[in-house]
Amino acid sequence: MTFRIGMLVFPDIMQLDMTGPHEVFTKMPDTEVLMVWKTLDPVTAGGGMRMLPDVTYENCQPLDLICVPGGAGMNALLNDAETLAFIRKQAETAKYVTSVCTGSLVLAAAGLLKGKRAACHWMSRDMLKEFGAIPDPSRVVIDGKFISGGGVTAGIDFGLAVAAEIFGEDQAKAIQLGIEYAPQPPFNAGSPETAGKDIETASREAAKDRQAERLVAVREAASRV
Repeated sequence: MTFRIGMLVFPDIMQLDMTGPHEVFTKMPDTEVLMVWKTLDPVTAGGGMRMLPDVTYENCQPLDLICVPGGAGMNALLNDAETLAFIRKQAETAKYVTSVCTGSLVLAAAGLLKGKRAACHWMSRDMLKEFGAIPDPSRVVIDGKFISGGGVTAGIDFGLAVAAEIFGEDQAKAIQLGIEYAPQPPFNAGSPETAGKDIETASREAAKDRQAERLVAVREAASRV
């Protein structure tokens, strides 16, 4: 039987949050991967890439796995009743409820992560506490049927972990080899601990407006969970 995955897409999504695991998922056997949004109109990601949803909330069949990516646009989803209701409905029957990056905040806003460990982008990770979730700095976190990946590029690690969970380690290794995922970054600056204080401070300064808006939205959403 086909394993059906639905990946949420939305305006101003961080495209790599979605396209990284999407590449892994499409290599899994007997798997259908759908992009889901409110309408079938093209969605413009952060940076300008356009994505075309496959199904809407209304006509999406029950999913075996739902995945919520992150990006600046997820701020609006934290208090989007239609989106949160769709996620909750799918989560009732899905075998796996998952996220990448700040997508875990949306799962938390849907009331799904209370008491659960979850990963998130380092800059927003502590906001999970507002929902009673447990922030975990790991690259991939598995807590029952809830699986979350850290920031952006962690989506590939997340995808491979999901593949191993569903189809076994050998299948996941074969996918990893097929996409030649053997990262050797030119700099050891992928976390605030290794990037250095100056670079971390500059990154936080560049994102301060978005983060302030996010915190307001998180607290509004948390007040209802």
